[in-house]
Amino acid sequence: MKAVELAQLAQELGIDAIGAAPAEAYDQTERHIAERRSRGLFADMRFTMARPEVSCHPETLLPNARTVVSAALCYYAEEPERAPGEGRLPRYTWFNAYAELREKLNALGRSLGGEYRVLVDENDHVDREGAVRAGVGFYGKNTMLITRKHGSWVVLGTLVTDVEVERSEPLAVDCGSCTLCIDACPTGALDEPGTLDSTRCLSYWSQAPGAIPEEYRADLGAQVYGCDICQDVCPWNRGVEKRREAQAPPEGAEPHVSLVEWLEASDDDLREQYERLYFPRKDPRYLRRNALVAAGNLGTEELRPAVEAYAESGDPLLREHAEWSLPRLNGAA
Repeated sequence: MKAVELAQLAQELGIDAIGAAPAEAYDQTERHIAERRSRGLFADMRFTMARPEVSCHPETLLPNARTVVSAALCYYAEEPERAPGEGRLPRYTWFNAYAELREKLNALGRSLGGEYRVLVDENDHVDREGAVRAGVGFYGKNTMLITRKHGSWVVLGTLVTDVEVERSEPLAVDCGSCTLCIDACPTGALDEPGTLDSTRCLSYWSQAPGAIPEEYRADLGAQVYGCDICQDVCPWNRGVEKRREAQAPPEGAEPHVSLVEWLEASDDDLREQYERLYFPRKDPRYLRRNALVAAGNLGTEELRPAVEAYAESGDPLLREHAEWSLPRLNGAA
């Protein structure tokens, strides 16, 4: 199949960027993962770094694999005004864009014919490397995959197929001398351009087990999960903001959450409603931990009863975060 035919199929399916590359080992990426793991930069994160002998070898993910098709779907929408007492979710979680892309890639696989395997938000494939090789985007200094038209406001997915598809040309662009993301990161997690130190990353700590380090809590602000700071300042993302200006999030999207509801909801309700989020062992206490930090940062007195309930908790993790939060509710911090 010619690249132009692949692009036409993608346009018909509503895929925002697509490209193809031969199903070959990502030897350099595998070496980088090993080197960064040895330096402790991944903390205890696993994901695609857990088994590079699998995730860096797309040629083994399907019998007779010949082509890796990489695709991107833009999820950007303008953020509505946040109400008092609400925490903020990162844009990629406002709705399940991964599920939407997965459906589109399955439809693409059926159109291509042959045998195929779709991988979206899975640990068996380093999707950013595949996307770079296929010309879908390039690595930014913030480690994100940056596309030409949609910046980094995209989710990525992969289709490994035994059909031969013409190789796409890699993008001949990069970040140049720009260091806005590095300068904006409040914890210095990007001080080495193109390399993320997870031990200093706010997004990591919002998803990690255990206590959030006290020195990072104020930097989270109203964020209850993830972090968009390095994307918010990226010049490649400004064109997307202009093109999608005044475009509301999709129906059912959830940019903001009630901190009181996160603190008072049952385990089952939180687990079911936020199944799309990653949190350790699917234990909702980590969502409540994040809500307690956000409450302290907002300093809203109306949150006091919900926070105080955890100050006497039998859970030492939640009790400690509540005790940190309480003095800040009246601006005393």
